[in-house]
Amino acid sequence: MAEYVEVLKAGDLKDGQMKAVKAGGRDVLLAKVGGKFYAAENTCPHMGGKLAQGKLEGTVVTCPLHASQFELKDGSVIRWTNWPGIVVAATKLIRRPRAIKTYPVKVEGDRVLVKV
Repeated sequence: MAEYVEVLKAGDLKDGQMKAVKAGGRDVLLAKVGGKFYAAENTCPHMGGKLAQGKLEGTVVTCPLHASQFELKDGSVIRWTNWPGIVVAATKLIRRPRAIKTYPVKVEGDRVLVKV
């Protein structure tokens, strides 16, 4: 059964930052954007890159390996890779674009909790 797990203190993450945290044994990406926290799986479904090592622009995270992009609000795929057209088409046959799992987040006092 899913439960909320404390992952860090609210002041430990500045606006526009992200970091990898552990929540219930899972590797989770936690980001703070516009004062709101977002949580998602930290592993890119394309080639397994650690998303927390990538780039955060607004609520879009870019994988450091092949520049796949995901929306942290719902996990949807923005871009599967930054490879040229025919290569992307071929890789989509092998590894179909897949959204990342997102997790509910709540803040209680100064504690940030993720439901896993």
